[in-house]
Amino acid sequence: MNNSIITNDITIIGAGLSGLTLAYLLKDSKYTVRIIEARNRLGGRILTKGYNSNKPIEMGATWLGNQHTQCIALLEKLELEVFNQKIGDQAIYEAISTSPPYLAKLPPNPQPSMRLRGGTEQILQALAKKLNSNTIIRNQPVVRLTEINDIIKIETPDHTFTSNIVVSTLPPNLLVSTIEMSPSLPQSFIDLAKATHTWMGESIKIALTYSEPFWRSNNLSGTIMSNVGPIGEMYDHSNYEESFFALKGFFSGNYFSITKEQRLAMVIGQLQKYYGHQAEKFLHYEEKVWRNEPYTFVPYNDHVLPHQNNGHDIFQNSFLNGKLIIGGTETSQRYPGYMEGAIHSAHTIAKKIILT
Repeated sequence: MNNSIITNDITIIGAGLSGLTLAYLLKDSKYTVRIIEARNRLGGRILTKGYNSNKPIEMGATWLGNQHTQCIALLEKLELEVFNQKIGDQAIYEAISTSPPYLAKLPPNPQPSMRLRGGTEQILQALAKKLNSNTIIRNQPVVRLTEINDIIKIETPDHTFTSNIVVSTLPPNLLVSTIEMSPSLPQSFIDLAKATHTWMGESIKIALTYSEPFWRSNNLSGTIMSNVGPIGEMYDHSNYEESFFALKGFFSGNYFSITKEQRLAMVIGQLQKYYGHQAEKFLHYEEKVWRNEPYTFVPYNDHVLPHQNNGHDIFQNSFLNGKLIIGGTETSQRYPGYMEGAIHSAHTIAKKIILT
C-alpha cells in the first residue's frame, strides 16, 4: 500500500450519477471534494457501449420521462438533448407458452419515455468536464472506513485518505457487505441495508444491431412483451440520427450463470418466433450481466423484492457522528431506482452539506 495520505473536506465513494452530480453541485462551494471510484470507468450502472462512434448501445440506465424534473433540469443545464423512445402503436405480445405471439394494440402514452442523444454516458462526460481534473481517482475500491477523532480515514488498496465528511453512493447492500467500518454501523441499519434491493443488480441487458430496422415493416413491431421469455421486454434501440439500428431488451436474470453463447442462442430462438430468419442476420450482440459485477451487486441474505426498502427513512440519517452520509438512487425518497432518484439524492445531500 502507498502510505501517502490525501486529505479532503468531502470524499464521495462512487463516480456514478449520484456521485458525479453531487461533486458538480459542490464544485463552487467552500469544500474540497474528491471522488473515489472502484472501477476504471465512470458511471456505475450507466454503461454506454459504442459511444465514440455515435452508435450507442445502453447496457445500463436508459430512459427518463418528463416527470423526472430534476434530471430534465440537469440535462438542460448541461445542454444535452433527449428524444422520444420509439414504441409504436402495437407490440408483439406473448401471453403464454401454449399460444402463439400476436400483435397487440398499444394505448396512447401521455408520458413517453426518452433517451439521451448520443447515449446516456453523455451526462457522465458532461459532469466530469465540469470538475477539476484531479477530483476523481479511479481503480480504488474502498475497503475500510475508520472514525478517528474528527475525521474519517478511508483506505483503498493503494491509498489512504482522510476526510471530514464521507458520502457513500454505493447500493446499501454493497456498502455494508464490502467495506469494513470502525466503529461498526448500527445493526438495525446493516440488517435493513442487506434487505434493500439493488437497482439493476439482477438485470441482464441484451442488444442486437442490424443493418436495417426490419421490425418497422407492416405487421411487425420493435416492441416486445413476453410472459414466456427469456426476453421479457424489448424495444427499438436505434440512434437519434437513424443511421444505426438495434433492438435492446431485458433477458431473464435467472440465466446469469450460463455462457454468453448460450444466452445468445436463446435470444435468437425467441426472436425467430417473431421475425423469422431476419433475426439471425444481426451484426453485433451485446450483453451485460449486472449480477456478475462485483462493484454493483452482492447476493442478498434472503429473498428481496424489486425496490424493496428503496427510499427508506433510515437512509436519510447520517452515521459515525454525522461524518458518514448515505446516498445513491436506492436511498432517494423520490423515484428511487431511477436516474431521477440518483440526481435527487445528490441534491438532497448537497443541501444538507451546504446548510451544515
